[in-house]
Amino acid sequence: MTDANRVYDQYFEWVCSKVVSLRAKNPEHTHWELLKRLYCTPFGWYVPNDDNRAAEGLDLRINWIRETDQEVPDKDWLELECSVLEMMIALAERLAFEAGGTTAPWFWKLVENLGLKEYTDDIYEISIQETVDETLDKLINRTYDRDGTGGLFPVQLDPRDQRKVEILYQMSSYILEGDYVNGGPRTYSGR
Repeated sequence: MTDANRVYDQYFEWVCSKVVSLRAKNPEHTHWELLKRLYCTPFGWYVPNDDNRAAEGLDLRINWIRETDQEVPDKDWLELECSVLEMMIALAERLAFEAGGTTAPWFWKLVENLGLKEYTDDIYEISIQETVDETLDKLINRTYDRDGTGGLFPVQLDPRDQRKVEILYQMSSYILEGDYVNGGPRTYSGR
């Protein structure tokens, strides 16, 4: 294994440790294959300001270097595209800050919103990877439903086409609608 590969593996473990227990071994409850796929998929954006979500994801690399006192053998690695995993973990950290709670439950709520939480390691295979890739393509290319269903933030009350709304504003609408990590949507009288 090259130094670069070892460093990338260490970084992957570090970033995953924000949302999973590294000691978890039961394939009925682990999502390592899904996490690897999210990590191998570059996050692209089409809506203005969603590049900020990518920048926050890339900031995880800087945080890792600082926290672990690593020397990065390949400086170009810092310039590689942000992965979907990095973007989602950074977004979960922002959700925890904005809405309360911790990063891990918010991350898994995003995975659930994408419809991917059921893909544990014990059932993950090529056909599931194809489904995961299709889901990630929908996320990146904004081909999910108008109300955000199939994306990160399905909403009920925001009348805007969520496919055209930057992720940060989708997140804000989602937070305003309810405590989705602990319960669900708020109930509104007269609706």
